[in-house]
Amino acid sequence: MRRLFVAVALLASGAAVAADSSTFQLRNTGDLVVACSVPPDHALHANATGFCHGLLVGAYTYYNSTVSAENRFICTPNPVPTRAKVMGDFVAWTKSRPQYVNEPPVDTLFRYLAETYPCKK
Repeated sequence: MRRLFVAVALLASGAAVAADSSTFQLRNTGDLVVACSVPPDHALHANATGFCHGLLVGAYTYYNSTVSAENRFICTPNPVPTRAKVMGDFVAWTKSRPQYVNEPPVDTLFRYLAETYPCKK
């Protein structure tokens, strides 16, 4: 719990966040934001970025393959944003909504996607 508090405090302050292999356990949204925020000069940057991209793409691909087109509430815009843009925007969106930091990461991801890329019906 203390580690999470420190991570949230660092995220809120905009300071660099320390990451180690336990970051990839994803106990909550805060852990995902930490993993997706590893700076380029950090030793775990490539691993963290790959992990974050994999989770985001995997969750969205699963949604896309299991929800019929007429029931989707998230629609991909044209042009399709890059994974890096979605990852960065998700991190910024979540930092501005600290009430979600303890929520399951995929739930928060889909809140972000639904708000950012809603289907126009």
